[in-house]
Amino acid sequence: MVALQVHFLLVPLLMSILGAAQYVMQDAALLSYIDQRFLSLERRLEKCSQDLLEYVDEFRELSKAALARLARLSTDKAELKEEVENLLTRVEHAQRDIDYFGSLTDSNACVEVHEDLLEQKLLEEAEEKKRLKLMLNASCDHMLAGIRSLKVVKKTGGKHGSWMKDPGKKHAKIYLLSGSVNNVILEFANIMAFMENNQTLKARRVPLPVPWEGTGHVIYQGFLFYHRHGSLNEIVKFHLQRRNVADQMLLPGAGRIPAYQLSPQTKIDLALDEQGLWALHAEPETGGNIVLTKINPVAMAVEHSWDTPCSSKDAEAAFMACNTLHVVYNSPSGGSSRIQCVYDVLGALNTHTNPGLHFPKRQGGHSSVHYNPKERQLFAWGDGSQIIYKLHTEQK
Repeated sequence: MVALQVHFLLVPLLMSILGAAQYVMQDAALLSYIDQRFLSLERRLEKCSQDLLEYVDEFRELSKAALARLARLSTDKAELKEEVENLLTRVEHAQRDIDYFGSLTDSNACVEVHEDLLEQKLLEEAEEKKRLKLMLNASCDHMLAGIRSLKVVKKTGGKHGSWMKDPGKKHAKIYLLSGSVNNVILEFANIMAFMENNQTLKARRVPLPVPWEGTGHVIYQGFLFYHRHGSLNEIVKFHLQRRNVADQMLLPGAGRIPAYQLSPQTKIDLALDEQGLWALHAEPETGGNIVLTKINPVAMAVEHSWDTPCSSKDAEAAFMACNTLHVVYNSPSGGSSRIQCVYDVLGALNTHTNPGLHFPKRQGGHSSVHYNPKERQLFAWGDGSQIIYKLHTEQK
């Protein structure tokens, strides 16, 4: 009985001892694992420290090498500078020697070269003049001798504008472009319809996609050519029947100052004569003188340009007739208009600064003056009136 009681007492004691031993073994294993991890971290830190020391040493070596290289480059630069200065001195001495020997040699060779260049220039000028004559049809042999009379056709009341016929078409239509900035053309069947009191009611209205600027537009072979409003020097080619823009171009040098001092609203003035389409403008580089340009209306390209001696100061308008520019002058207060400068691009006429051609029976200025080569008349706009001037011409 006693033995049985001892047995029951020893069994729990042994079980508790065994459980404690098991916990001790688990703790020992955990401590061992933690120790191994710390050892691994220490080794890795030691390797990082060693790599860092190696990088520092390598950087120091590279810095030393770079500083040494820069020092050598500085020395080389000083030596190169000295060599360049020495070479420049030698070149200057050689140049002086060449100039000296050149002054001792005979200059006949230079004279011959200059004569050859002059001869070549004269040949080129002759060829250019021949080309211009072919381009401009030298058969145009008449010149303006006087302005005979005028006829006031209508008075619309607008200060600025232009009106015209199409000399490239057989019809008798009249076109009215009122204002210095607008986008609607009025087309009339003939001049009788235009002269009626209620003329605007019978007109065909042709709207433009972009408005015009100034009064220097022309109508030629079914197209309206005009300076686009808001642009410096863009010329638009507009098809009147199809009502669309057919082409456009930029006129070099134009648009910076007015073509005529007394008509500041017009920067580019387009003109027609027996030879086709022209453009007139002024440039600061020419001292305000008028520049004349021949334009190919099909290709919308410049064919040739001339710097004329005709000043834009006190000018109010101009027109072309038979290859010849005629500039109309007036006083700022508006007096008698007169043609005071004539310039023939082919040189058949001398440039006249005061030919004395006055516009008859009228006081006041012109907003636009356009020549109609088909009828040999001027279509002018003066103080709100639409005027036709008949011309007197004679053989050149």
